[in-house]
Amino acid sequence: MAEVSFAGLAIVAAVGFLVPLLLGFFPRLRVPSVVVEIAAGAMLGPSVLGWVQMDEPIRIFSRLGMASLLFLAGLEMELDRLRGGLLRTALRGISISLAISAAFCYTLQAFGVLQSPLFVAIMLSSSAIGIVIPLLKDAGEMGTPFGQAIIVGMSIADFGTVLLLTLLFSAGGGGRLRTLVLLGMVTVLCVLIAAAAGRLGRWERLSKTLERLQDTTAMIRVRGAAMILILFVVLVEHIGLELMLGAFAAGALLGYVDHDWQSTHPQFQMRLQAVGFGVFIPAFFVASGIQLDFSSLAAGGSTLALVPVFFIGLLLIRGVPAVVYRKLAGPRLTVVAGLLQATSLPLLVAGARIGVEVGRMTETTAAAIVSAGMLSMLLFPSAALILLQRKS
Repeated sequence: MAEVSFAGLAIVAAVGFLVPLLLGFFPRLRVPSVVVEIAAGAMLGPSVLGWVQMDEPIRIFSRLGMASLLFLAGLEMELDRLRGGLLRTALRGISISLAISAAFCYTLQAFGVLQSPLFVAIMLSSSAIGIVIPLLKDAGEMGTPFGQAIIVGMSIADFGTVLLLTLLFSAGGGGRLRTLVLLGMVTVLCVLIAAAAGRLGRWERLSKTLERLQDTTAMIRVRGAAMILILFVVLVEHIGLELMLGAFAAGALLGYVDHDWQSTHPQFQMRLQAVGFGVFIPAFFVASGIQLDFSSLAAGGSTLALVPVFFIGLLLIRGVPAVVYRKLAGPRLTVVAGLLQATSLPLLVAGARIGVEVGRMTETTAAAIVSAGMLSMLLFPSAALILLQRKS
């Protein structure tokens, strides 16, 4: 058996630690850590310096990081809010977004830029709910009708993106009918688990035991969350669906069945975020940079020109549909909604990696899309916050 080296993983961990630390010395420099982590991975990877290669330890941590990222995104999705007028508004918004995205990507195909326009169209319709929610909290908009509408709209966008990519482009093959049947099985399983959890939640002895163990070294709720995540990932991969769906569904399910976590165990989500953002998710972003072919972008020409094309595409695809909020929020907040919705990177990175793996896009296209997402993270949230601070 060949000896496994953790030298590359040590470099990845060092980048994950040093990037936010260095940014912390310059608080006025509003650069998201994730953007620098991906860029640092690209610099250290084979396409530039060649100091780090994608070996097995990095690959494992990267996959766990992607699963953790999608799990936490699913946990942010509050299913109880997906009803009534907010749901109808969100569905109109994602419908407009998908239509614009399809027109945009099929136009690029006509110019020979894309080889799988439908895959990219769905991917570009995603948002970054896990990044936008803290911005809304800091701005005091979380509890307002505007903030709730944004959260529901982005939840639908992210869930719809994961679901459509799984349905149409699952790596397991076997046709869409088979994929629909498998999705139905996963849905039924989620319903059964939710029903069982509802019954168990009324078992007083179990509830007291969980409360007693949640703050001890047992960390029983964190262990339970990890078990649900891994079981769902194993389940969907075993039946031929994508890891994205399993991780996202696990987070959404846990958030639904354990919806009272804020009152019964307020530190629960913070602990999950500590494990995810403290250990695995930085490895995913750094590893994503390592795998990106940024050398082709640096070469210039038509390849480099793809970055502003996809950047403008993000603004059109996710920004324009914010018109559905105009009656609710007014013109200024509608622009804010468009900028926040157009902020997209985590699912773009995950989708780009899967797209390359299943042959739906080239490394060059993946690098251009991720670069556009990085620009959206740099520019759109800052502009949205300026408009929020100026609102009357």
